[in-house]
Amino acid sequence: MNRPVSDIEKLREELRIHEYQYYILDDPLISDAEYDQLMLELRKLEETHPELMTPDSPTQRVGGQALERFGSIVHRAPLLSLDNAFSYKDLLDFDQRLKKELDEVSYVAELKIDGVSIALVYENGLLVNAATRGDGFVGEDVTANIKTIKTIPLKLKNSVPRLEVRGEIYMPKKEFLRINTEKEEKGEKTFANPRNAAAGSLRQLNPRITAERSLASFIYDILYIEGREVLSQEEALRTLRDFGFSVNPQARICQDIDEVFDFTGELAVGRHDLAYEIDGVVVKLNPYAGRSLMGQTIRSPRWAIAYKFPAEEKETRLLEVEVNVGRTGIIAPTAILEPVFIAGTTVGRASMHNFDLVAEKDIRIGDRVLIHRAGDIIPEIIKSLAEQRSGEEKIITPPNECPACGSGVVRLDGEVAYRCENINCPARLKESLIFFASRGAMDIEGMGPAIVEQLVNRELVNKIADLYNLELEQVISLDRMGSKSAQNLLQAIEDSKKRPLHRLITALGIRHIGAKSARILTQQITDIDGFFEVSEEELAKIPEIGPIMADSIVKFFTEPLNQETIALLKQKGVNTREEKLAERELPLAGKTFVLTGTLQVMTRSEAGEVIQELGGKVSGSVSKKTDYVVAGESPGSKYDKAVELGVCILDETQFLNKLKNSSAAVTKLDNKEIK
Repeated sequence: MNRPVSDIEKLREELRIHEYQYYILDDPLISDAEYDQLMLELRKLEETHPELMTPDSPTQRVGGQALERFGSIVHRAPLLSLDNAFSYKDLLDFDQRLKKELDEVSYVAELKIDGVSIALVYENGLLVNAATRGDGFVGEDVTANIKTIKTIPLKLKNSVPRLEVRGEIYMPKKEFLRINTEKEEKGEKTFANPRNAAAGSLRQLNPRITAERSLASFIYDILYIEGREVLSQEEALRTLRDFGFSVNPQARICQDIDEVFDFTGELAVGRHDLAYEIDGVVVKLNPYAGRSLMGQTIRSPRWAIAYKFPAEEKETRLLEVEVNVGRTGIIAPTAILEPVFIAGTTVGRASMHNFDLVAEKDIRIGDRVLIHRAGDIIPEIIKSLAEQRSGEEKIITPPNECPACGSGVVRLDGEVAYRCENINCPARLKESLIFFASRGAMDIEGMGPAIVEQLVNRELVNKIADLYNLELEQVISLDRMGSKSAQNLLQAIEDSKKRPLHRLITALGIRHIGAKSARILTQQITDIDGFFEVSEEELAKIPEIGPIMADSIVKFFTEPLNQETIALLKQKGVNTREEKLAERELPLAGKTFVLTGTLQVMTRSEAGEVIQELGGKVSGSVSKKTDYVVAGESPGSKYDKAVELGVCILDETQFLNKLKNSSAAVTKLDNKEIK
């Protein structure tokens, strides 16, 4: 559907309604596909009529350019912290202090979200800035990142001249678990808890990274409002909902402090079932008139207090350590514990993350240990109780061999992770095969995760080289695989034998070596046998190949099982040589390209690969030295920079026509059904 430009504001409002229904009310009115189509229509209208772009448009949620640093924003009034209560007596003392000064005392009890405090400012209904709490007086300007969070409205449902609110940015437990799992698989340091993860995500200099993490928000206070009177916290929460904010539905109106304490008891039991982490209950005096009378100290208001749940930690015994190999080859220890009930569940295993952390905490087999559940999710050992040792405890050491395949364990410079470098290790074989067959590696069309799963589970492929032993009858026997599809897959496998050496080096999945590095390497080492003989010092002399890459390459090629794999691939007829072309023979030699926006025929990664195969260079930023900017759909700030500098801009059709001057490019484009 092509909408007239007169519909642009109507379309924006339609999208805002759907965002509110989906992210705030959790009650979508349309499918994701229908939402995406509406967003696409709006993008096209705004691209055609850039003069009609507005900062509150739904298309402006995700920023494009990374910031060099955060600016500062001074808060209109200090964002104070709260005094803490840890018992019923503490709550009762707080209640008595208020009753000495006030005739009317009632409370609003709200969940204390374990996240990052944020202040938002709206003018005439539009979000103008967002700042962290900072030191309470001055916070960091995180407006660009806040705009990526779908529960934060860019435009209020009801407009007032000025509105300043306070809330909490948090990371849901599922997202916290997903990100930490990814970090562990990469051998990176994990986040300690969801609050730590939310803070790290919010303070990314590149808003796109923030956007990739499913942060959410609850807004709970009105700091300043023009054009509307609010007389109580109960009314403030209603008003915030009316404006379109996400307000925690668990808040409870309590007539006395006993009702508040009953509420804390309910949450102490039920908090583990929430989708987010809380660490207590915030108790606020409900009538605003009483707040003015009570006032505040230098650091906290006298009319509110935070009841903190006691830390839930349990003591148990570490029985043994199980060493596991992850799908990316990382070898990590897992604690086997005497089962103990904690945070709503029985725990018998706990993450130990890596062997460095085990040594740092001095945890030993047989120790009495203190555990908790990080973020109410991940069981984790806090510390060993060394004073209870008998002397029979055993020190935990990293293995010398992979427990899954017996190959040598390596540890690269600068990494905490120990790894199995055997590409055929049973624990990582599926992942190795998927990557080996991927488009940027050996490009075996039709071999996706579902096919790999079946090939490995049925033991048709037990190592990478077995791909080249597959027969038609075996492939036809796979689920949902007809005769034609099977023939196509076998032909794709056969075609992969002809790939240049740099593709094979990429496909082997050597740590720190991607497609660009592989191409640089194979222009210097044109036969795979050369990699068995080259030293770290020689590798480090190659431009753009640093010491960490050199260390990784040498360790990979000195592993006997990897040497065996390469020998088998050579036996199967896989090409292990690279044709070294003189730079003058390449049609795009000396030309620098920058890619921006979404390309339809191929991905930007694929386009960059073609450019490099034809001798060109791909840069991530536009400068006066840039020869061409290739602009796909919805180009970002790089497009604007190119216009400013007068750099030649190619649309996708012009770019494809330029590539067709090369026979190598024509072959690749023909595979994309471009005539």
